[in-house]
Amino acid sequence: MTDKPTIKPNSPLFSSGPCSKPPGWSLDELKGAVLGRSHRSKIGKAKLQSVITETREVLDIPDDYKLAIVSASDTGAVEMAMWSLLGERGVEVYAWENFGNDWCVDVSSQLPLEDKLVTVADYGNLPDFSKSNSDNDIIFTWNGTTSGVRVKDASWIKDDRKGLTICDATSAIFSMKLDWPKLDVTTWSWQKVLGSEAAHGMIALSPRAIKRLESYTPSWPIPKIFRLATNKKVNEGIFSGETINTPSLLCAEDVLYSLRWAKSIGGMSELIKISENNLKLVEEWIATNDYFDFLPVDPETRSCTSICIVPKEEWYKNLDKDTKKIFMGHIYSILEENDVAYDINSYKTAPLGIRIWGGSTVQNENVKLLLPWIDWAYEQSKLKV
Repeated sequence: MTDKPTIKPNSPLFSSGPCSKPPGWSLDELKGAVLGRSHRSKIGKAKLQSVITETREVLDIPDDYKLAIVSASDTGAVEMAMWSLLGERGVEVYAWENFGNDWCVDVSSQLPLEDKLVTVADYGNLPDFSKSNSDNDIIFTWNGTTSGVRVKDASWIKDDRKGLTICDATSAIFSMKLDWPKLDVTTWSWQKVLGSEAAHGMIALSPRAIKRLESYTPSWPIPKIFRLATNKKVNEGIFSGETINTPSLLCAEDVLYSLRWAKSIGGMSELIKISENNLKLVEEWIATNDYFDFLPVDPETRSCTSICIVPKEEWYKNLDKDTKKIFMGHIYSILEENDVAYDINSYKTAPLGIRIWGGSTVQNENVKLLLPWIDWAYEQSKLKV
């Protein structure tokens, strides 16, 4: 039996969203927030424009891409893209976990699309992108938040494509290198990776996406909150801080802190390094571990942010479904009761297991200290079932 570890992580915050704040964060960092002022005021718009400008700088988004703050988190940003841009040509959507499946529902049954192809892979796997048709619009996630599976790269996307690529990058951005020239629409939220407050999304549009907005209008009504253009005229204001709906300037102040923290530690290269090192620590632990294995089948597709592991012992595999839930519930409870790890359970639709958030705000030392606690909690839980 493993002895109970004596050292805990400095922070037990391993939730995949909202995820851990950057190291050193405190409420004092929000003192500069513009409160009690209109988001349309000069000072309010300036704060929102700062979010756009500093996000572009950290992510190194191409100068000719337009960037906006939108409502309803990443979900709102993806929906905005689909409702505003799809319908001109065929649509392909690729999914391998819960949130990608949501986009499949939109394409399959919510939008009146005739030429459509939905490809879904099981948890732990990627779909086959090799047969994708570059004449079609393509929707995919860069990283599966609930499966821990990420795309290897964007080499399967053609440079001379006629369709648009719409990428849900919310659990990848700020921890993985994105291939911007391959992405026409990219969406994310503040609560993933940066650890900022929730409810706001962002969308980046390539010149090709802007051209679509200026040359095509969908046949269906578009809700106001999704309108990137009206009568083929792009809503330029939203790309300079004039959001469609009312944003929280307190949240804006919070994400500005995270962006400035990112720049202070070295920018994207350092953010990626922190996250990849978190994955490496788990890989080294898994290599000699008797209890767990990775959910991703292909090692090259393992996520460095949503690190998903599942029990592998034959003893566990022979348990019935309800007993497995009870067993894993004991593990989650033991880790939380000992203030070692909160919200580390797998997503409700994913295979039972543990999801360790390894994004850039999670310090490597905390992941290292967490792992022996998981072994101990596993063994303690076996005694309870």
